[in-house]
Amino acid sequence: MRANLELMLVHALALAVAVKSVLSGAMVGFTLGIIGGGGSILAVPLLVYFVGYAKHPHSAIGTTAVAVAINALIAAVPHMRAKTVQFKVGIYFALAGVVGAALGSKLGLMVQGQHLLFLFALLMIAISVLMWRRGDTGSARGQRTDAAPFAVGRVAGTGFVAGAASGFFGIGGGFLIVPGLIMSAGLSTIAAVGTSLLSVFAFGATTAVQYALAGKVDFPVAFLFIIGGLLGGSLGAAAGRRIGSARLNRVFSVVLVVIAIYMILRQV
Repeated sequence: MRANLELMLVHALALAVAVKSVLSGAMVGFTLGIIGGGGSILAVPLLVYFVGYAKHPHSAIGTTAVAVAINALIAAVPHMRAKTVQFKVGIYFALAGVVGAALGSKLGLMVQGQHLLFLFALLMIAISVLMWRRGDTGSARGQRTDAAPFAVGRVAGTGFVAGAASGFFGIGGGFLIVPGLIMSAGLSTIAAVGTSLLSVFAFGATTAVQYALAGKVDFPVAFLFIIGGLLGGSLGAAAGRRIGSARLNRVFSVVLVVIAIYMILRQV
């Protein structure tokens, strides 16, 4: 009788973890779909505090890196159908960003983790202010086709900086990629969101490979995260198109501030 109860308890706990993982993936996918970033920032605390990885933070980071990378591709599909992904801009940005991320991650390992989080929270607040004041001045150029000319050096340079910052802070970098694409390529917010998912995938995949080689990835949980991201990413992309670029700037700014305040409070 006792053995049966223990077995039932184990199954119940496993089911709870599975449900929480799917729900967490849905929230991350929705975030990636609507603002093109925030996945890694939201996913790690969700796994640690909601799913139950408080004693295994490194596994939480490695697992979410896999899930965020795949969810970024999933969230990119509806954006591709809506033609809000500028592939040439995105590829140059992502390739340069991967190089920057590799270098930035080496430097980030030399700095204490709490200091990194605090500095990044301040950076997010600064970006949110710039995005709020900027409005949607890039919306007209955001209608550009993928064949339209753009400054390759500016896009690649911005991608390198965003990637270096992403590697330095150990996160996906969507919060840096979206404004970076707007300012370097003149994309509208919704086009920058769609295009940013290419870089979110590239940065997440780079981190995922490193953690997988170290045995710090829980692939079953990552798979459940991805399942949740299928639904969340589709809903987020649809919501982003309906909200419109001007309002999306405001939403993006508010989300940045909220998460930054939370991160600062956690450090304090």
